Amino acid sequence: MKEFDIEERVEKAKRLFKEGGYNCCQAVVLAYNDLFGVDDSTAAAMASGFGGGMGRMRSVCGAVTGMFMVASMAIPADNKDAEAKKANYALVQQVAEDFRQENGSIIC
Repeated sequence: MKEFDIEERVEKAKRLFKEGGYNCCQAVVLAYNDLFGVDDSTAAAMASGFGGGMGRMRSVCGAVTGMFMVASMAIPADNKDAEAKKANYALVQQVAEDFRQENGSIIC
């Protein structure tokens, strides 16, 4: 994966949410999709149902879901690679805990 400035990505996600009309999940995924060769239209579509805490159900925060999607692209795991799945789940758990520590919850 190519190098990137995380603060620039955070600012991009904020801008996409506040000015672009994207939901939280879309904003996060669109801030990183170029790193994985996913076009904007596909990224926005696959993240579209996760805003408002998963379809406005106020469940897991869309930003958190977006982080999980990005983490899964960073460390992908197919169903036959136990080590990759272990690394993927560890990263997802770590970013969830970091978010929880900073925001008090991962629920929208």
